[in-house]
Amino acid sequence: MKLPFRHALKPASDYLDGQVLLAMPGIGDSRFVRTVIYICAHSSEGAMGLVINKPAPRTSFSDLLVQLNVVDEKEVIRLPAQAGGTPVLRGGPVETGRGFVLHSGDFYADNSTLTVTGDICLTATIDILRAIARGAGPERAMLALGYASWTPGQLESEILANVWLCAEVDDKLIFDTDLPGKYDRAMRRIGIDPARLSAQAGRA
Repeated sequence: MKLPFRHALKPASDYLDGQVLLAMPGIGDSRFVRTVIYICAHSSEGAMGLVINKPAPRTSFSDLLVQLNVVDEKEVIRLPAQAGGTPVLRGGPVETGRGFVLHSGDFYADNSTLTVTGDICLTATIDILRAIARGAGPERAMLALGYASWTPGQLESEILANVWLCAEVDDKLIFDTDLPGKYDRAMRRIGIDPARLSAQAGRA
């Protein structure tokens, strides 16, 4: 799979692959207010992640399958129930016409799938959409349109400036379809009451 930058080999402990970023109240960018971003790739060349708690407006997975000619409009009614329920997310402000499927590790396509952790993978080819449409896709999946990215050192600087909190979460929260409550649940899992955060938290 071709990422927006090369996924360089490095010690896993040095980078944030497989963790989430939680936007602090004072982030100052309306596109990322109360976002939860899953980091898919992080290296000395930068970082790339997907917003996993913001739905794409007025877009359904079945509609996208028709638009991409994966299925005919008349066949939508025969899609597996799991396919019809696949969430479509606003993955980030970069390349919003490009789709990324974040999914469980039970699906893998050679040269197309990136293993982020042992249980979570990322695939960005139409083959996975075809597999989901015929009921042969991963057990859990979500489609993100666009992505978030950072230049070398940018994410590290933003974390030091208290723009983001980092957290380790399990795949249950990542694939939870209750998108509106995902931010608060992620905060509480790391011991923070979202109601007690202020826009000035951590600022000098």
